[in-house]
Amino acid sequence: MKVSGFSFIRNAIKLDYPIVEAITSILPVCDEFIVAIGKSEDNTLGLVRSINSSKIKIIETIWDENLRDGGKVLALETDKALRQVSKDSDWAFYIQGDEVVHENDLPIIADAMKQWEDDQKVEGLLFKYRHFYASYDYIANSRNWYKNEIRIIRNLAGMQSYRDAQGFRINNRKIRVKPIDAYIYHYGWVKHPQFQQQKHFNFNALYHDDEWLENNIPDVEEFDYSNIDSLLRFTGTHPKVIQERIHKMNWKLNFDPEKENFSFSSKLLHKLEKQIGWRIGEYKNYKII
Repeated sequence: MKVSGFSFIRNAIKLDYPIVEAITSILPVCDEFIVAIGKSEDNTLGLVRSINSSKIKIIETIWDENLRDGGKVLALETDKALRQVSKDSDWAFYIQGDEVVHENDLPIIADAMKQWEDDQKVEGLLFKYRHFYASYDYIANSRNWYKNEIRIIRNLAGMQSYRDAQGFRINNRKIRVKPIDAYIYHYGWVKHPQFQQQKHFNFNALYHDDEWLENNIPDVEEFDYSNIDSLLRFTGTHPKVIQERIHKMNWKLNFDPEKENFSFSSKLLHKLEKQIGWRIGEYKNYKII
C-alpha cells in the first residue's frame, strides 16, 4: 500500500499557519508528501524546505488573484498538489495548513487505509473534527462548525477538490466514504488576535470583492474573539507537534469563553442536538456506506 500526503500553502509565516506541524503530523503514514507553495510575501518556501524529510516534494505555484468567488482558488491550489501525487499511490492523505493529526490516531488511520485498500467501493475516509477557538483550551461546539470531513481519498481519475477545498468529489458526485475513529485538530482559529485579524481579512478576500471587505471587515488591529456562540473546554491532549506553539501562546482571552451567546432559535437547535445526538439539517458532502 502506497500513501501520498498533499497540501497547499501561501504566506504561512505572515499569517501564522502551522504548516510545518501539519505536514510532520502525518508524514509517518505517508510515502511521499506533495506541497503546493504559492508565491508568498514571506519565506514560506524556505520554511517548508526546512523540514528534514526526503518524502517532501515541493511545487511552486501562483494563485489567481482575480479569482474571488467563493474561495474557489483554494480548491484549484489543492488540485495542483493532488495532480502531482504518484500514479501508483493507493490513497492520498489531504491536510490543510492549519490542521494537525494526533500521533495517537496514526495507527487507527493506517489500519483503516489497509482495511479498505482493496474495496473499490470505498472512495474516501471520513474524519471527526475538533475546532479549537481563541486558545488551545476551548473547542467550538455549535452547529456552525462542521463535525466531519473527508481527508483521505482513493487516488482515482476524476477526483477533485470541491468548492473552497471543503472536501472532494469524483466526476462532480459525492464520494462514498467510511467513517473512522480519528480526529483532525483544526487550529485555524487559534492565533494572536493581530495574526487572526490579518488572516480574517486575507481569507475573506478570497471570497469577496473590495467593496464587501470594506463594508464587512472592521479596520482594527486585533480580531474580536468574543463574537462566538458556544465553546467547550478541552480536556484531552494535543498532538506533540503543536506543543511548542502552546507553550509560546502570548495572548490572553478578553472574554468569558464559557458564556454562551446564542440566538433563541440557535440555542433551541443546539440543545436538541445534544439531546438526540443528531444535527438537524446537517450538510454532508459525502455518502457514508
